[in-house]
Amino acid sequence: MLSRHRILISSGLPMYLPRLPLIPCLLENVASQFCCFSSSPYVNKVALYLERAKLTDAIRLGLRSNSSESLIHLLQSPNLDTFVVNNALKSAPSPESALSLIETLKTIPHFSHNQNTLHTLAKILAKSGQTSKLRVLISAINAGKFTNVARVSYMDRMRWYALAGDLDEVVGLWEEWRASQRHPCTESYNIVMSLFAQKGMDAEAVSVFRRIIDEGVLPNSRTYTVVIEHLVKSGHVDSAFDVFCILPQMRIKRTLKQYSVLVVGFSQTDQLDIIKTLLNEMQNDGILPGRAMQSTLQRMQEAGYLRETIELIKEMLPNERIKKIAYSEDSSDTDIDGEDEDDNYIKGDVADEVQLKPWLDPAALASALKHWGSEEVLTLEKANFVWTNRLVCKMIRNFSSADTAWQFFCWIAYQPGFTHDIYTISRMVTKLARHGRVNLVDQLLFKIQSEGIRLSFSTVRLIIDFYGISGNGDAALKILRRVKTICGLLSKSSQLILYASILRTLTKCKMNNDAINILEEMILLGISPEIQTFSGLMNHFALEGDIKTVQRLFGMVRQSGLEIDAYTYTVVIRAYCKCERASLALRLFEDMRNSNLVPDSTTKELLVNSLWKEGKLREAAFVEEKSEEIRDALPVALPGNLYTLSSVDLLRVYDIYASKFIRTSEPEQ
Repeated sequence: MLSRHRILISSGLPMYLPRLPLIPCLLENVASQFCCFSSSPYVNKVALYLERAKLTDAIRLGLRSNSSESLIHLLQSPNLDTFVVNNALKSAPSPESALSLIETLKTIPHFSHNQNTLHTLAKILAKSGQTSKLRVLISAINAGKFTNVARVSYMDRMRWYALAGDLDEVVGLWEEWRASQRHPCTESYNIVMSLFAQKGMDAEAVSVFRRIIDEGVLPNSRTYTVVIEHLVKSGHVDSAFDVFCILPQMRIKRTLKQYSVLVVGFSQTDQLDIIKTLLNEMQNDGILPGRAMQSTLQRMQEAGYLRETIELIKEMLPNERIKKIAYSEDSSDTDIDGEDEDDNYIKGDVADEVQLKPWLDPAALASALKHWGSEEVLTLEKANFVWTNRLVCKMIRNFSSADTAWQFFCWIAYQPGFTHDIYTISRMVTKLARHGRVNLVDQLLFKIQSEGIRLSFSTVRLIIDFYGISGNGDAALKILRRVKTICGLLSKSSQLILYASILRTLTKCKMNNDAINILEEMILLGISPEIQTFSGLMNHFALEGDIKTVQRLFGMVRQSGLEIDAYTYTVVIRAYCKCERASLALRLFEDMRNSNLVPDSTTKELLVNSLWKEGKLREAAFVEEKSEEIRDALPVALPGNLYTLSSVDLLRVYDIYASKFIRTSEPEQ
């Protein structure tokens, strides 16, 4: 049994933190006792949640039974509402049973659908390939046949038809959206690219990624997940890994899905050493393992990788202390699961008996606890949840208030058998930083340091980034100075990312002198800033009207030998125009042309308009004339993001992706 020390936090709430090694402990499970509604005008929201959970479980079991009468009886409950129905539909054992439930609900007079239940129904129809019924449902919603339900958006329709695998419908909707003069979001490109990849239309999938670049759309994590998944499924796992390794320098968050796809891909070729590297990176990123990795981890354990896998496998194994719920006439002894929302079920030893993991929604439970009243907390304690570290992480994430999350964090440490681990601590400290609770962050960091616990690098970077959002630049600087004691020694690449984050935070907090000092510190330490870091700084100081600093930074870029890409030029040209220094912007335009680069059409128009406003008509005509010569070559804005993404990195990813599916020369910038 791990030794535990009582640690008092200034909020007045006690907290327990473990000594290393961090081994999750579980709360002993006893039969759940559901609370009834309060007879007073005040509604105990946790009791309401538990009542809904109880009814949801009963309907889930009823859908798996052979008794339609019992299901009808459950649906006649006065506690039935759209929340219960929506979650029962999501966990139905088959599309047929879900649609049967929809039909039965038509006989319940007091029930009416809302947007959530209708959208869940649409997903069910899509997954089961019933596109004709899906079209009828969409038409009915758009015709206003349901009260207080908004028209179905392009995005929702694209998602549903993609689930159905209807490529023609998805592409048609996408082109219609584009023709409507409204710019489609990044996710729409992701959907089309993913569907092309699923259909084996490799060149078409690559062309969508190229359109993302050419049309000025900023890729997100899921964009790269689609690329990685496509490469792995096509047998190019090494190329997928190359893309994955570029993501940190593009400041793209690496996801559990990306790790899972790569782990499974490398396991098929028995490259266990690379899997070991991935597992270490996953822990450094503070990501809990997924169950898709379980078989691979067990193989690694058999191959002798015990130390790397033993704790991860424990995270994924079913919790034997969580009892199952079974179908019976009286389900008052239903347990509440504290871990998953999946809808798998297990056949019991008794013939025709159905056992299920109890239903739980961390987001709904966190919402019920948002005021953290004494009555709600007492009800929560009586419910006897199985508090796992995975569930606690989900709860902390879903609290809208940092204060409530902190109260929960402290309360949960008192629960018998529970021990905070690195994941719950990381989730809490970043939540506090996001909301600017500097004192609590400092106290929590001090306590975990005294326990010998080190946070992951990604957590420290998030703290600094969030301090930029909450306007706590001085606190971010203190974190930078303490980084070695918080997460240990960092590689040069990690230091580069961390310094870029602190520069971004300092400029957000208008701490201009500190930003310049940190930049000089970086260079003295031999950490050369990337072009996107310089772009962000130049944009900031130009908008501040500090043209001398912008020119100084631009000189540093030239001296450093960094390749100045078209995006960096356009960032500074736009910044100059916005602060009414069009003559300086014109000088950069000429530098671009001398470097065989051209601005995008939007930047060119902004420069011409700025020159006109400042009375420089001849210069404006010059820009128009030179742009006319290369009109056919003028691109749309090449995507980038201040301090994060460079167009060079983006084109590198494109080259890796395209080289495996299409034969083409190197794309022009």
